[in-house]
Amino acid sequence: MANEGKDSMPLLTVERLTKDFHIDHLQREIGVFRDLSFTLDKGQFLLVTGVNGAGKSSLLRCLYRTYMPSSGYAWYTSQHGHIDLAHAADVDIALLRREEIGFVTQFLRPRPRVSALELVMEPLLDAGWDWEEAQLHAETWLDTLNLKRDVWQGYPSTFSGGEQQKVNLARALIAERRLLLLDEPTASLDRIARAALVERLASAKQHGVAMIGVFHHPEDVQHLIDGEISLTSVVLNGAVEHVD
Repeated sequence: MANEGKDSMPLLTVERLTKDFHIDHLQREIGVFRDLSFTLDKGQFLLVTGVNGAGKSSLLRCLYRTYMPSSGYAWYTSQHGHIDLAHAADVDIALLRREEIGFVTQFLRPRPRVSALELVMEPLLDAGWDWEEAQLHAETWLDTLNLKRDVWQGYPSTFSGGEQQKVNLARALIAERRLLLLDEPTASLDRIARAALVERLASAKQHGVAMIGVFHHPEDVQHLIDGEISLTSVVLNGAVEHVD
């Protein structure tokens, strides 16, 4: 990582980012989005829009490096210096995930015999928090998202989809991050939990957290949006076929 002039740079500068998938049984490349460019500043909220299959979730996964982009650059100004998320070493990506970049999805993959409360506490414990302090903070998050207290010690694998999503959101958001990638975080939430989540996102934005999000209910975050990344136009400009 290089560490030069980071204070004067956008938090994220995406240049001509492209993602294709190779479909083995078809022996062909399927384009998702092509030549996507945008910048994101500290405290900015960008909404990702586009038709089903335009690659909204794929974009977030490329930035988080769950997917490898096919080409292009994603320059991120980290606390450690300037780094290209599209080409960085796995060890650097792992460090940024632990310290700076969060990925918030609607899906939870719970581990067996680990309670909901413990799952939410883990990011804080990994960051060196005291057990009691981490527990109190985790309880506050679960309470805010309206997860019933009598299931906090239960195993999320037995929960409903909405309950699992509350655990997943609390775990993803409990540790401080500089960049949040939000993939349909409100899709299965009840009205109270949706309102609580939006309030938390608004607070994070005020404290300088940058966000890129795909939302099932974009009206929930309309007052937070600073700009839009339209993948529909990207698809029309380049990709002939696409998948989500």
